[in-house]
Amino acid sequence: MGESRSGFVALIGEPNVGKSTLLNRLVGSKLSIVTHKVQTTRSRIRGVTVHGESQIVLIDTPGLFAPRRRLDRAMVKAAWAALADADAAVLLIEANRGLTAGASNILERLASNNSYRPSLSIAVNKIDRVRPEQLLPLARAVQSYDFVDAVLFISAANGSGLHELLEWLASKVPEGPWLYPEDQIADLPMRFLAAEITREKLLLRLHQEIPYQLTVETEIWKELRNGSTRIEQVIYVARENHRRIALGPRGETIKAICMAARNDIEKLVGSEIHLFLRVKLREKWMEESMRYAEIGLDFSG
Repeated sequence: MGESRSGFVALIGEPNVGKSTLLNRLVGSKLSIVTHKVQTTRSRIRGVTVHGESQIVLIDTPGLFAPRRRLDRAMVKAAWAALADADAAVLLIEANRGLTAGASNILERLASNNSYRPSLSIAVNKIDRVRPEQLLPLARAVQSYDFVDAVLFISAANGSGLHELLEWLASKVPEGPWLYPEDQIADLPMRFLAAEITREKLLLRLHQEIPYQLTVETEIWKELRNGSTRIEQVIYVARENHRRIALGPRGETIKAICMAARNDIEKLVGSEIHLFLRVKLREKWMEESMRYAEIGLDFSG
């Protein structure tokens, strides 16, 4: 047996490039919520996986984009902060979109900030969506950055290339004792992960600006004598018409969201769940420091 290793790896990239899908695939469990909508991930989600003698703590970060609102700025700040704290980083780029202006901007910023730049690999994701010959020009483009240690071709959706990615990650985390128990796959409280699952169902069900102007908090988590768990969550929305839409006619929308969320939370927790949702109007929640603290963001950003 070799020396044990353990360290942090930041998954960075533009919104919707597959960071959350990759985290879930590597960890083997759904920790980070996934939707087709950009800016789904708001805070830093940590998942733990093991490869050989290396324990790799993966940090799924919010997508890097040009922020407009305070919440946007806090999300982008969290992503760059995760990179600064990491031992290694993986920049995800979509094979079917190539080296976009956003990805180029990230690489240029990394090039100009080498004082805190960790070991970096570029993972070209979604290779199942392109022909192999389309990958060569993209590989040449990203290899022009001399600080890129490796270029790997993967599909987070079907698992292609992930063994090679794990090999690279395992070699980049420093020698030292493992940071978490062997069977631990996340370092976030279940009540936070449960709130994220409910937010995912809201994102999938609601449209336009509504999902981006709501947040979910778990208020009560009570384990009952029969082994089941009672969970009460509040959904804060910024507008009264958003509250009505989230509830739906005769409460049908919120009932469907509750059922879908309960099913996923039961898979996460491994026991029966009694989930209760309330939708509460809080017009200024995006300007309240307490709401930011609940989702692990810096309000001052």
